[in-house]
Amino acid sequence: MKKVVLAYSGGLDTSCAVRWLKERYHCEVICFSAFLGEVQDKNKLRKRALAAGAKKVYIEDSKPEFSKDFILPALWAHARYEGKYPLATAIGRPLIAKNLVKIAAKEGADSVAHGCTGKGNDQVRIEVGVRTLNPKLKIIAPLRVWEFRTREQEMEYAKERNIPIAVTKKSPYSIDKNIWGVSIEAGVLEDPWREPPQDAYVMTRPYEKAPGKPRYLEIGFEKGIPVKINGIRKNLVQLIESLNQIAGTYGVGRFDQIENRLVGIKSREIYEAPAAEVLLRAHQELEGMVMDREFMHYKEVLSHRYAELIYYGLWFSPLKKALDAFFKSNQHRVTGTVRIKLERGHATCVGRKSPYSLYSEKLATYSEGDIFNRDMAEGFIKLWGLPYEGMGAES
Repeated sequence: MKKVVLAYSGGLDTSCAVRWLKERYHCEVICFSAFLGEVQDKNKLRKRALAAGAKKVYIEDSKPEFSKDFILPALWAHARYEGKYPLATAIGRPLIAKNLVKIAAKEGADSVAHGCTGKGNDQVRIEVGVRTLNPKLKIIAPLRVWEFRTREQEMEYAKERNIPIAVTKKSPYSIDKNIWGVSIEAGVLEDPWREPPQDAYVMTRPYEKAPGKPRYLEIGFEKGIPVKINGIRKNLVQLIESLNQIAGTYGVGRFDQIENRLVGIKSREIYEAPAAEVLLRAHQELEGMVMDREFMHYKEVLSHRYAELIYYGLWFSPLKKALDAFFKSNQHRVTGTVRIKLERGHATCVGRKSPYSLYSEKLATYSEGDIFNRDMAEGFIKLWGLPYEGMGAES
């Protein structure tokens, strides 16, 4: 091994990993940091990586790529793992894998590395992504194989080697955050009977502290892409970040879930995803207005499978790509506006309109102006039920 590209967060684990990789494998270490949420101090991050022993550091604001190439397809698919989790963390990992492979090719590296533990899903998502894109790359997971068993041992290692780590009081929670949502676990959350304490949440306001007066938002879509809030045009990153702030104020987008991890264990996780909750609901309501029944019902089945593929780390798989094409195929019709009412902990669709609407008030109404021909109903019912006539009779 001559050169390795490390997915670098700037924290204790990956900073120790820089030096550990150099000492264990006598190789050059190149660090890659992708910001999928708020951009931290790039200069501080770069200095820390170089002080830890990195030969070179790549730091990228990946929010535009993340929103366009990763969030948007998941939005079109209405992807929620096990019916709740909007997959924020799971969507971010294939982007990291893609960039590790890209930088490895650019730098002539023969290996990549990450700071995931041996119990979670993220190790699978990154490693399967890398192997799908370039199976020749060697993958190293220091946290699965190194000698450290405690955080204190890592801190001592960093101190001995003058690795500049800002040691603060460690949060009892494990938190992963990007613009599509936050995943929170560990600490008291490991007791599935215990209500999550308020200090566990980082994006949403408690319900009892949310504004008492409802707020209405009009989300404008063009060809499936959310482009406006209350008539004001925003790019996708700006729109998501605005909705996180607005809907988060109302406590929208909290999920408390016992989920089935890919590695076979159940875990208790809480999630916050204000923008995801609003946009998934708005897009689904608008699509339901412009698409036919058979499409919508079949899409529900495929959405469930699609969410599993993402959660299982199969973002770059042939089936995932095929489903992407299906979900994208009719987005040109998903144009219009959805009105969302925000209340404490709730985002409710209270209106929708589209030039492609299949809804006809004249057919649906029970009032004056009804044009539905009731004479057709009897024949329709007879034909519909014809295959089942007599099947329920006792022999």
